[in-house]
Amino acid sequence: MNETIKAHILVTIATLLIASSFLVSGKLSGIIDPISITMYRFVIATLILSPIFIKKEYRAKFLSTIKRGLIISFFYSIYFIGMFKALESTTVLNTSTLYTLVPLMTAVLCILFFKEKIKFNQLVIYCIAMIGTLIVIFKANLSSFLHFSLNQGDLIFIIACVSMALYSIFLKLLHKEGDVLLVLVFSTLLGGIIWMFLAMQFLSVPFEWGKIEGNLLYLMLYLSIVTTVVTLFLYQKASIILGSKKLMAYTYLSPAMVAFLVYIFDNQTITFGVMIGILLSTIATIIILRQK
Repeated sequence: MNETIKAHILVTIATLLIASSFLVSGKLSGIIDPISITMYRFVIATLILSPIFIKKEYRAKFLSTIKRGLIISFFYSIYFIGMFKALESTTVLNTSTLYTLVPLMTAVLCILFFKEKIKFNQLVIYCIAMIGTLIVIFKANLSSFLHFSLNQGDLIFIIACVSMALYSIFLKLLHKEGDVLLVLVFSTLLGGIIWMFLAMQFLSVPFEWGKIEGNLLYLMLYLSIVTTVVTLFLYQKASIILGSKKLMAYTYLSPAMVAFLVYIFDNQTITFGVMIGILLSTIATIIILRQK
C-alpha cells in the first residue's frame, strides 16, 4: 500500500471520527459554555499526550515546534470561537450550509500560497459536491433551502470558515522535514489552550468544569482523545502527503457520515432524496481526490 492510499484512509477515518463528535457534542451541549468545553477538550488531550516527552528526542524537538504549533492552533481555535459566537445568533443549519464553502475557500487560498490553479471543470465538480452536501443538510427539502438567509452570526461563521481553510493551508506550509508529528500535535493543542484561555478571558466565559461528571465525563474523554488527539494526528500526517485541497474536500462527506451514524445509533431514517445527495457529494468528492 503506497503512502497516498494510506493518507486517504487516514483522512477517511478522521472524517468519520469528527462526524461522531457531532453526536457526542449534542449530548454535552447546554451543560457549560461551548468555548469552555473546547478548552476542557484541549486540556485533557494535552495532559494525555504529555508523557511523550519522556523521550529525549521529543523534548529536543519541542522548542523548534511550539512556534509553528501556536500559528496552526491560532486558526484552529479561531474556527471554534467563531462557530460558538455565530451560534448565538444563527442556526446549526446555517453553519452547516456555510461550512460547505470551506473546500472551495481552501482551493482559492492554494492559488495564493502554493501557486496552484483551479480549472473550470474543477469548479464544476466543487459545485456539484456542494449541491450534494446541501441536499443532505436540508434533507432534500427545497422549501427549507429557499428560506435560507444570512444574518450577523452567518457573517461571523464565514470568517470562521476562512480560518479553517487557513488551518489546512498552514498545516502544509509549516511542515518541516524531520518533524515529529506527536510533538506537533502536542504543540497545536497547547497553543489551542492558550488561545482559548485568552478568548475566555476576553469574552468573560466561566469554566464550570465541575458540571461535567458521571457519564458526561466519559463523553468528554471520547471528545478529547478520539476526536481531538487522534484526528489532529491523522490530519497533520495526511496533509503532508495529500495537500490542503484534497484534505478539505473530505468536508463534503461529513454530513453524509453524520446521517449514517444517526441512522445506525438513533434509528433515524434516510430518505431517498438524502441518499441522492449523499451519492452526488460522494462521487464529486472522489473525482476531486483523483485529480492531480
